[in-house]
Amino acid sequence: MLEHTPLSERRACRLAGLSRDAFRHVPVPTPATQALSARLVELAQTHRRFGYRRLHDLLRPEFPSVNHKKIYRLYEEAELKVRKRRKAKRPVGERQ
Repeated sequence: MLEHTPLSERRACRLAGLSRDAFRHVPVPTPATQALSARLVELAQTHRRFGYRRLHDLLRPEFPSVNHKKIYRLYEEAELKVRKRRKAKRPVGERQ
């Protein structure tokens, strides 16, 4: 955006609602975070009906220092959702 317009970085970030630090600093995930994310996705695929809170309980023995907020952030980044159960269709009765 800055290359195409004569705006300063400060003004462009203010207009976009982005902090200048977030504009300059691209977060690099650590190997521990990558391992946690991979394990979270693996558990979410095996336990489709578990949300992030229950997955956090399952991950606690392996990753004791990770809190629920980080699990939630990784859960959202992986676009995981709890699969809803379909209602059983009732057989249609005969009409009179």
